[in-house]
Amino acid sequence: MKSGFVSIIGRPNVGKSTLLNSLTEHKIAITSNKAGTTRNIIQGIYNEPDTQIVFIDTPGIHKPLNKLGRILNKQAVSLTKDIDVILFIVDAYEGLGKGDNYIMETLRGSDIPVILVLNKIDKLTKEQLLGRINDYKDVYPFVEIVPISAKENDNIERLIEVIKKYLTDNVRYFEDDTITTNSTKFMISEYVREKLLNHTEQEIPHSITCLTASYEELPNIVNIVVDVIVDRDSLKKIVIGKNGALLKEVGIEARKDIEELLGKQVFLELYVKTIKNWRDKEKYLSELGFKDFE
Repeated sequence: MKSGFVSIIGRPNVGKSTLLNSLTEHKIAITSNKAGTTRNIIQGIYNEPDTQIVFIDTPGIHKPLNKLGRILNKQAVSLTKDIDVILFIVDAYEGLGKGDNYIMETLRGSDIPVILVLNKIDKLTKEQLLGRINDYKDVYPFVEIVPISAKENDNIERLIEVIKKYLTDNVRYFEDDTITTNSTKFMISEYVREKLLNHTEQEIPHSITCLTASYEELPNIVNIVVDVIVDRDSLKKIVIGKNGALLKEVGIEARKDIEELLGKQVFLELYVKTIKNWRDKEKYLSELGFKDFE
């Protein structure tokens, strides 16, 4: 039996959440093409008869613009300690950037093995991929370099086999049928936020968060209320849409994911509320699950 904890780190929008979903073969983390989609620490669990790997998806490490951003950075950096392996995922198509160099500097001096995961190789030729490997191999002492495409599920099995070499424990931390440690309410609010991200543009996605306000499970249906929180009144009209069209579409799409998660019919209500500057307010950040790190 081999087991251990593996942290997935990297810049925003390099495919960390997509990788987590590919590794676990379940939709645990929401994904979108907007940078900074992941805001909380999300755990996904990979199980085999003789292996259990607890993957931890982290918010992208970035230059923070508010208290929320500072908390997210602290969360991500904190998860480079007391684990077995670090997966440092980069966008192979974009290549080595300042953000990558910053993350590598935070890792220097650590004795935890770091595996470089070159993602989005489906966008590269073989020659370009070899060039990217050469760009990275001498800038940090990676124990392994594994090219993948998380979106296309390419070379994921190879990555898992590489990870197994560095697992240090021999106990099963969770039951075989456990796929995540996230609460059902958290998953529901994240599904709603994902749909909003996919339907909004520019700065709007970063000004929105969601909170499951009510969850009532009856024999044949689950009644759910999710509050959509924006930081200024001018965004409420945009989020709701003309005659409520956008919010209705978000609700229809989110309900499908929630029903698949729960295996039951769902009645979903969405309400949009304004909490000015919620991203800088300790009280609301705490209620929404963002804990500060000293």
